[in-house]
Amino acid sequence: MPLLSTRGSASAKGFGLFATTSSCCLTDGNKGIFAIGSNTCGCGGTTTRNKYTYATCLSTAVGVGTSSVTSIAGSAAGNSTRGIFAIGLSSCVRQLTRNKYTYSSCSSTACGVAGASNGNASGSAAGNSTRGIFALGSATVCGTPQRSTIRNKYTYSSCTSTACGVAAASCGSQWQSAVGNSTRGIFALGERSAGGGSSSTTRNKYTYSSCTNTASGVGVASATSCKGSAAGNSTRGIFTLGNGNGTTRNKYTYSSCTSTACGVGAASESGRFGSAAGNSTRGIFAIGRRCSGLGTITATRNKYTYSSCTSTASGVGSASEASAKGSAASWATCVNT
Repeated sequence: MPLLSTRGSASAKGFGLFATTSSCCLTDGNKGIFAIGSNTCGCGGTTTRNKYTYATCLSTAVGVGTSSVTSIAGSAAGNSTRGIFAIGLSSCVRQLTRNKYTYSSCSSTACGVAGASNGNASGSAAGNSTRGIFALGSATVCGTPQRSTIRNKYTYSSCTSTACGVAAASCGSQWQSAVGNSTRGIFALGERSAGGGSSSTTRNKYTYSSCTNTASGVGVASATSCKGSAAGNSTRGIFTLGNGNGTTRNKYTYSSCTSTACGVGAASESGRFGSAAGNSTRGIFAIGRRCSGLGTITATRNKYTYSSCTSTASGVGSASEASAKGSAASWATCVNT
């Protein structure tokens, strides 16, 4: 998640080398994989991905498996060994294609990877060690693009995907974000189909074990939110609200299903169309497109430290090129277990 969580157009999930799923006492994630998305205006994307190393706060595009086609407005979720990246738009067309990124070899493939049930873009994803839940966002239904309630369940062990038995979102939406822990995913709906396509404060809780979804009793955003991003650990998710909300972030606490903007480290600058990934101690947030000035796309990333609820852009490895409408996957103990 959740990308994992959302992710922003992405969601944040992570990986740790030599990890197992036997307990929560695992080697924590050490790297995040960021799909750059768009480095220009319009719906043209790139195949570039970056590897961000948490210990050194360094980022590189060298030796990092690229996507099978250009990708923008995608989403991602994963477990300890792989990340599943939904391509989103390629050449301005909503895609069914997903890629499997294998962390140990830094390689990517579209072969043998189950595609989405509908062409889709601007969705989000979150998951645990066995499955990823992909909200399709803007999906092609009966030949017509629309803000959709459709979600797919991707099973890592079999590389299969289904929309059957997967609880739909409470409202059709796009430009979502998502994050979660090992039992549930929290999905910010973003831009809804109801109310003239207005941004929403609504979030949904998706319970993996029962494949059920609810908007009831789920802490809403402190302000309307779309085109945001999210990352978190086993106890909380940090949501950057995105468009129209400056530098605001919210902290969502899973145990109480509550959300607050109080005491939450703000972004270094106002942005939208970002992405995020992290491990159990920190989240790395790509700012995306600046909301101030000319609204230029930036390579800037922030590091959010969960224990202190603080954020900084200082010493944080930037993207290899300007990046917006990307996605990211990563591993965290007690999140993807």
